[in-house]
Amino acid sequence: MSQPTIAIVGSGPIGSAYARVLIEQHPHARVVMFEAGPQLTEIPGESVRNIQDPQAKQEAREKSQGPQAGSYRASLGIPEATVTEGMFTARQGTHLLDFGGPGAAHAASFPAAAAATNVGGQGAHWTCATPEPAFSEKIPFIPDGEWDALMARARDLLHVQSAAFADSAVGEAIRSLLDEEFGAELPDGYGVGTLPVAGDPQPDGSMRWAGADVVLGPLITPGSVQTSRFELRDLSLVLRVEREGRRATGLTYKDLRTSETLFFAADAVVVAADAFRSPQLLWASGIRPAALGHYLTEHPVVISTVALNAEKMQRFASEDDLAAELARRALNPADPVAAVNRIPFSEPGHPFSVQVMYTESTPFPMDPQAEHANNRWGYVNMGYGMRKQPRFEDAVSFDETELDYRGLPNMRIDYSLSAAEEAEIEQATQRLRRAGHALGAFVAEPRLMPNGSSLHYQGTMRMGERNDGTSVADPYSRVWEYSNLVVGGNALIPTATAMNPTLMSVAIAVRGAKQLAEDLVVDTELAAASQPAATA
Repeated sequence: MSQPTIAIVGSGPIGSAYARVLIEQHPHARVVMFEAGPQLTEIPGESVRNIQDPQAKQEAREKSQGPQAGSYRASLGIPEATVTEGMFTARQGTHLLDFGGPGAAHAASFPAAAAATNVGGQGAHWTCATPEPAFSEKIPFIPDGEWDALMARARDLLHVQSAAFADSAVGEAIRSLLDEEFGAELPDGYGVGTLPVAGDPQPDGSMRWAGADVVLGPLITPGSVQTSRFELRDLSLVLRVEREGRRATGLTYKDLRTSETLFFAADAVVVAADAFRSPQLLWASGIRPAALGHYLTEHPVVISTVALNAEKMQRFASEDDLAAELARRALNPADPVAAVNRIPFSEPGHPFSVQVMYTESTPFPMDPQAEHANNRWGYVNMGYGMRKQPRFEDAVSFDETELDYRGLPNMRIDYSLSAAEEAEIEQATQRLRRAGHALGAFVAEPRLMPNGSSLHYQGTMRMGERNDGTSVADPYSRVWEYSNLVVGGNALIPTATAMNPTLMSVAIAVRGAKQLAEDLVVDTELAAASQPAATA
């Protein structure tokens, strides 16, 4: 095993972080990544937001709705006979798990649960928001010093910009109004500010948004020496993790182009699909820790849209500032860069994560005769994200007697909000009203989104400090009692959080990948030591 092969299931930012760090940390490791969906862009895993042509962008998003869906399925090489009727999109680029057709999940209590099936995973469609966890959101058994280093590496992998849009005078005016309303109530360092995002500012003022492509980096860069040790197989649906005793031996997968079922041998396996399909794969493979699928959390979200009040905005920004903002946004009409502000999570007084995005038009059609239609100073879309405390009974479970549309054990999601969570939602709604009145007038009143709307699904493969039945993975993301089977993604987060989890999950993946690389080196040394000495 001097040249170990690692199989990675899932091509999103987490699987990509594992691939990148493993190849960097192990001088001979070979990584093969399996993805059930298609490659959307010429650069593997690139953000769909970077596609300029509207038709091409729409096509990429439709391809992401699963290989069974969409009018573009013929271009994927999928035989017509494999199409399952009833699939439809939720948010652009995603498909509902409980879509109502044959093989749909059963998720009446979590109706907005959705996924993307494509190279790059949700990283091809995400908002690129990358706040850091704080206070009780942080994982208590990872030392602070190590955690800081992991977060720094995660920011580097995702190309995080901590002061994006800071030069926007309109954005600064919005921050000033919010600070007048809330600043005195917030602790130092956790006041109103810009939202960190993942991407690279361009000379024309636009952004090239980060996807899994920037995480893979040199692994997909033409001419890089590391490309020879990395392979990406799209349209390859993994059906089982194969094992002998307590060791993973590889994967059984279906080539969706040919419908062949194949085996791939591996010295280690990383499962990094998502918080529903990763535990589903473990269950289908007979790997069933007591906590698997349980402790499901997400972020209840209250949203609204507010028309900015000209008189209030003009206290901090001029008409010239507004004209400059609109001119900057017009440079890239396919994806205009908008000032995004936030109020981060803090305890005990502000257990919420708030995002306030500037936009020149509403996300829904308005009656041209409405009072705030065509508002000169534009609008903000605001959202308050809240915590969901982990509970065993909030869970996804699996049924071997009923298969889903992919032929895997079907899912059932059971989920509810507690009285404490309902109280925090009410507190957040009242704060959202305060924020709206500070900025202008509501054109969409605050409303709680259906369960599952956040797409921030966590906890179903949670990591823990001890193997006591309340976690799936150890502090280094290894499935308990399996030294060479590792899991990754938001599903590992064991704490109640209110912020976007991608940066946190990449940091966890960096830790797991470093440990796996060390484990593989040790395995190589032990194997070499066990060989009989050469005779003269």
